[in-house]
Amino acid sequence: MSSSGDQVKGKRTQPPWAAPTGTEVAQLRLYNSLTRTKETFVPQNGNRVLWYSCGPTVYDASHMGHARSYISFDILRRILKDYFKYDVLYCMNITDIDDKIIKRARQNYLLEQYKKKKPEASQIIQDVLSARGPFQQKLAETTDPDKRQMLERLDAAVSAVLGPLQAAVHSKEHPIHAEVLLESAKDLLADWLDDQFGSQVTENSIFSTLPKYWEGEYHADMAALNVLPPDVLTRVSEYVPEIVDFVKKIVSNGYGYESNGSVYFDTSKFDSSKQHSYGKLVPEAVGDQKALQEGEGDLSISAERLSEKHSPNDFALWKASKPGEPSWDSPWGKGRPGWHIECSAMAGSILGESMDIHGGGFDLRFPHHDNELAQSEAFFENDNWVRYFLHTGHLTIAGCKMSKSLKNFITIKDALAINSARQLRLAFLMHSWKDTLDYSANTMESAVQYEKFMNEFFLNVKDILRCPTDITGQFEKWEAAEMDLNKCFYERKSAVHEALCDNVDTRAAMEEMRALVSQSNTYIASRKSAKLQPNLMLLDSIAAYLTAMLKTFGAIEGAQPIGFPVGGTGQDIDLETTLMPYLKVLSDFRESVRRIAREQKVTELLQLCDVVRDDTLPDLGVRLEDHEGLPTVVKLVDKETLLKEREEKKRMEEEKRKKKEEATRKKQEQEVAKLAKMKIPACEMFLKEADKYSKFDETGFPTHDLEGKEISKGQAKKLRKLYEVQDKLHRDNLQMNQNGS
Repeated sequence: MSSSGDQVKGKRTQPPWAAPTGTEVAQLRLYNSLTRTKETFVPQNGNRVLWYSCGPTVYDASHMGHARSYISFDILRRILKDYFKYDVLYCMNITDIDDKIIKRARQNYLLEQYKKKKPEASQIIQDVLSARGPFQQKLAETTDPDKRQMLERLDAAVSAVLGPLQAAVHSKEHPIHAEVLLESAKDLLADWLDDQFGSQVTENSIFSTLPKYWEGEYHADMAALNVLPPDVLTRVSEYVPEIVDFVKKIVSNGYGYESNGSVYFDTSKFDSSKQHSYGKLVPEAVGDQKALQEGEGDLSISAERLSEKHSPNDFALWKASKPGEPSWDSPWGKGRPGWHIECSAMAGSILGESMDIHGGGFDLRFPHHDNELAQSEAFFENDNWVRYFLHTGHLTIAGCKMSKSLKNFITIKDALAINSARQLRLAFLMHSWKDTLDYSANTMESAVQYEKFMNEFFLNVKDILRCPTDITGQFEKWEAAEMDLNKCFYERKSAVHEALCDNVDTRAAMEEMRALVSQSNTYIASRKSAKLQPNLMLLDSIAAYLTAMLKTFGAIEGAQPIGFPVGGTGQDIDLETTLMPYLKVLSDFRESVRRIAREQKVTELLQLCDVVRDDTLPDLGVRLEDHEGLPTVVKLVDKETLLKEREEKKRMEEEKRKKKEEATRKKQEQEVAKLAKMKIPACEMFLKEADKYSKFDETGFPTHDLEGKEISKGQAKKLRKLYEVQDKLHRDNLQMNQNGS
């Protein structure tokens, strides 16, 4: 027979379980130029993201205006791939057939041929004067203020050299500066030579050598900026057959027409279709002839070319090649691709009839991207070739847009000579990717200070983590301070996530990371002031998180778990593990020597210890930080950074010395002036001011001003106080002299 206890147990059942309600999770939203608002990002095919970005037109050096797009898209791409874990296929083009390339290649070739002839100074002068006529006419017709200013600068540079050279030739002097004139006037001469002889340049290789060289330079710049290479790179020159087929289908679908060997897109026919709409991105710009002609290119806007179109709004899909232009075979005769068609054909070949993201600079929206959309949707007969259009903001210098055509640009190489790739990237991260960014000394200084702030935190944490402890000692009890810091850690991580979900707002994310470091620094300082060891595991977690985020942003390379690389990419782990044990021995030995030297009052030894810290070790990339009552902190820092710090310290010490000397000098001058003043009796002090007063009483006190008016009671009261003070000073001086004698 079972007991009552057994009966009770037999009746027990598992209690019901209630699922947690949870909290709402932030979703990624991106600013979509197609809607001009932030939209929830939903890839068309699961986790896969098809992404196309407009790449460079390679005819000159890449500048910081280009870096604005390439670094910004690299940041966005890394975050989508490494933070949000999307499977991104990133395709980018290289434009190596274009009106700008053709014109620049021809001009470079003709200018080189001109120089090879080694013309006399008189001939150069004559040719420059011939070239200057049409140039000045162009200047007179230019209304754009930025372009006009650029042309005026060119004209002034030519004038500055032309006058003296003409005078030298006229007076039969040796014609020096002829090569300087040639250099100053090369843009004028190049245009003039191109107008005269451009049509005679027929060798296709002349048009391929230039873009091939500048493409190589572009890739080198991107590698230097730590911009990831695209998964797929397409070149227009390699896709001409696909472009021809693309144009043929647009024509067969009824949206294109042939005219004089060129093929144009029929914008009216396309826009009148129920399925389609022209000018999705910037509908208000449709009909803007200036923008449309810029999109067609300098070589494609002649009156003859414009007359071939059914409508001024139509644009070229295929251009019949004129003399002096490269050409390929097509059903319509020898020609070359239009600018807009290249992206459509190449992106369509790789990504198909619809992509998730299309990226480019803000100024490409119209007509380039609107025309891309139209011709691609005409080809695929759909209305969704691009789901999300992302456009990066402009980059300005002192408020002026950076532009090759305006000759107002700083090359990427020039920028990297001033700041590191990490500092440039941090500057971009500290601004919204879609807004205008002003590239200035203030902008870069903010980035430099942010880098320094984060680096110091990483170095401090690495020093703390090197403290000897057994494995169980790493797990310390959490007190209120650790609970507070961990709460801050969680809140800042959540805020970073929400910022990245909100249109990849790296600016806000960077500020949240800064706040986390500030809180961590406060915690470390409070523990050290209490002579307590900070919690190793908590600080390790925070530093590792911040490092991981900066790696995601592309601001840190290498596999190190904490902090910035030291001594070059990939070398930091070896340096840390190899050097730190020896540096610790050196530091401990130096501390012992300093302690004994202080006890024995051997100042020479203390000075030698300071030399090791201030002069010897910085040359090796090592910083020692002495803290009263605490072990010396050892930090491995980039050598150049330490040398700059040392120079800055010397500069500040020199300024401090000069200020001290200046203060001493002023004090001495004041003492001399005071002594001189003390020697003057009160009855004489106002008599010296004959430019203010005209009458005085028997004690030398003024009674009337310079115009003979009697001194007012209020003024007399003020002057009496000065009189009494001087009287006391003089009596004190007499007393001092008597005591001295």
